Amino acid sequence: MNHLNSYQNKKDSSEIIRITWIGLAVNVFLAILKFTVGFLGYSHAVIADAFHSLSDMGTDFAVLFGVKLWSAPADYNHPYGHGRIEAIFTAIIGIVLAIFAIGIGYNALVNIPVIHLKQPKWIAITGSLISVILKETLFRFTVSVGKRARSSAVVANAWHHRSDALSSIPALIAVSLAVINPKLAFIDKVGALIVSIFILKIAWDITMPCLSELSDSSAPQRYYEKIGSTTMSINGVMAVHAIRTRKFGSGLHVDLHVLVDGKISVKKGHEISEEVKHILLGKIPEILDVVIHLEPYDWDELSKPDHQ
Repeated sequence: MNHLNSYQNKKDSSEIIRITWIGLAVNVFLAILKFTVGFLGYSHAVIADAFHSLSDMGTDFAVLFGVKLWSAPADYNHPYGHGRIEAIFTAIIGIVLAIFAIGIGYNALVNIPVIHLKQPKWIAITGSLISVILKETLFRFTVSVGKRARSSAVVANAWHHRSDALSSIPALIAVSLAVINPKLAFIDKVGALIVSIFILKIAWDITMPCLSELSDSSAPQRYYEKIGSTTMSINGVMAVHAIRTRKFGSGLHVDLHVLVDGKISVKKGHEISEEVKHILLGKIPEILDVVIHLEPYDWDELSKPDHQ
């Protein structure tokens, strides 16, 4: 089991690194493209959008650096592994997203009344158009890898790609309208303000679960129900209680009290607890480790408040 988990972790890490390098290359290309066409096409919106692509490069580097840390095996100083590091990096990505969303929104708000001195040209549209297509494609591939590897940091980075695609849409619309009618250029800023609010919502959705994990929050109720029902289905288990969970990276650590016939041997009780652990690890992929407290079954004792 450990060998298989180690192999899977290496395979997941390899996929994460590959898709993140692809993302980094795309971001470099788009940043250069947007700066170029924005300058040649006199579009402040497209130039501002180029800075958003640069921010994506920062989160790509965060994932590339972080994946080697959170996928490292357990050691003396980290006996439970390094999964919490992923939550830290994911939170950083969410915070970076929020900062850029606030910056984009503020810039759009204060510049709504500003009138363009030069009318944008059609060439400026190409940067935003290519950005929307590439970043949405990159989002879909990255989020697929993140979900398959159960990596919150990679999923968060995927949403950063989509936020870049979304931020390119108002620039695309605004430049098109400004080319047709310069008086409509202010729509660029209004659209950017709306998109900044959307990006801020994404940042919130990314960051809050990580902060919850870092504060030792438990798993959703459905896991408790599945853990309880799975344990009770095992021969020799008479009751189960005091199920506790904690999030750890993309997985869960579980401990629970399993009650068995008090007259059986210690060896038999140990065999039952090992079977419980083996089956829980096999049936619930999110579980990384299980600690079982074996107790003799006593209905009178079980019915006391402390055992609920």
